[in-house]
Amino acid sequence: MRKNQFIGVTFVCVCLWVVVTYYLFLDRPLNHKPDQKQNQIEEHLNLLESKLKEQFLDGEKLLQDLKSIVKEQQLSVKASEDRGVGEEEQLGRQQEEEEDEQINQVRLLAKQILPDGGPVIAVLVFACNRITVSKCIDQLLKYRPSRERFPIIVSQDCGHRPTADVIELYGDEITRIEQPDQSDITVPPKEKKFKGYFKIARHYGWALNYTFFKFNFETAIIVEDDLDIAPDFFEYFLGTYPILKRDPTLWCVSAWNDNGKVGLVDENAPDLLYRTDFFPGLGWMLTKSIWAELAPKWPSSYWDDWVRQPEQRRNRACIRPEISRTRTFGKIGVSNGHFYEKHLKYIKLNEKFVPFTQKNLSYLLKDNYDVQFVKQVYESLVVSYQELKSGSIVSQGSVRIPYHTNDIYKRTAKMLGLMDDFRSGVPRTGYRGVVSFLYKGRRVYLAPNANWKGYDPGWS
Repeated sequence: MRKNQFIGVTFVCVCLWVVVTYYLFLDRPLNHKPDQKQNQIEEHLNLLESKLKEQFLDGEKLLQDLKSIVKEQQLSVKASEDRGVGEEEQLGRQQEEEEDEQINQVRLLAKQILPDGGPVIAVLVFACNRITVSKCIDQLLKYRPSRERFPIIVSQDCGHRPTADVIELYGDEITRIEQPDQSDITVPPKEKKFKGYFKIARHYGWALNYTFFKFNFETAIIVEDDLDIAPDFFEYFLGTYPILKRDPTLWCVSAWNDNGKVGLVDENAPDLLYRTDFFPGLGWMLTKSIWAELAPKWPSSYWDDWVRQPEQRRNRACIRPEISRTRTFGKIGVSNGHFYEKHLKYIKLNEKFVPFTQKNLSYLLKDNYDVQFVKQVYESLVVSYQELKSGSIVSQGSVRIPYHTNDIYKRTAKMLGLMDDFRSGVPRTGYRGVVSFLYKGRRVYLAPNANWKGYDPGWS
């Protein structure tokens, strides 16, 4: 109807223009008198005027109708927008409530008293964009002796939906949290290709804060999404937990031996443990008190090398095993497979279950360990690499190869198949500068002089 009225108005206007133009300019017959022509024009104009008034009256009504429709649409849009804002606020409140509920539920797990009075230790898995995180989670669930003692938290970064879908498949077997800050990170121009390390440090800081300060766990085991674990992984950490809590000269327990390749470890001694000044990582346990110390100064990148610095280590050591309780299957990552082909893929993963909770591990306490360790190392027969390699050593027992400079250490370590690098002057697996390993079935110590004065950060 409204469309027809608009067409009518337009038609009348056009007709009026045509008639006036015709009579004024085109119609010039000689036999017509001026007064007759004028009368004809006036008649047509009157007719058109009446039609035009009718149309304009309808048009005015049409205009009012259109205004009403526009107003209704504006009110509808505003109501929709208000409803959208309300729904968004409601969704935000709902998400906050769900997060609070999750936090409260996990806090109950953290503070529960177990029948044996033992600790509750969170297992914090760091994930990003590997759907193979399922391999890691499956092994944790397989070997976990108690859901109550070892709640599993999977913290995801990167916003990778396929990985999130995999993690969500585990339901209430785990707790999933997600690093919320996905903004880009500004890095120095020379370090653009290492941006991944900056994102990892951000993720670690956020997730550890969440685990210790929101969930309120007192102890946590850190696991990355590309790790295989040994059958006694949980037993190892549960057995060493009392030593970590008792000895203030320890700050972590690690499941990893940096020099744990086949041929360099004693596969007949899976129960053998060491103290080490080098932070191994790759499956490690720390306490809330240690994190409270590190958190305020947490670095923006390269967090693992940062914790190896003297300012963070503060002459404290970690416990590490003879045979690793973890092994990485993540060849591809931010390190682009660095060390993997030459070293990491040869790490021996322990296969024999050791009941660490039933063993007396007090020998790892500093006052006990140092005396025995120093005695064992410096009473060992001094030999050269050539003698060791040739097999010409007649006596049985352990031997010692001395080193005096970082260059000598590096050359010797490389010949022996050891990791030859330093971090803040500390060699991998080193304790008091000594690196212990097996060579052709014999215990060997690559060691500095007995009057060792401490690590030199300049050796890095």
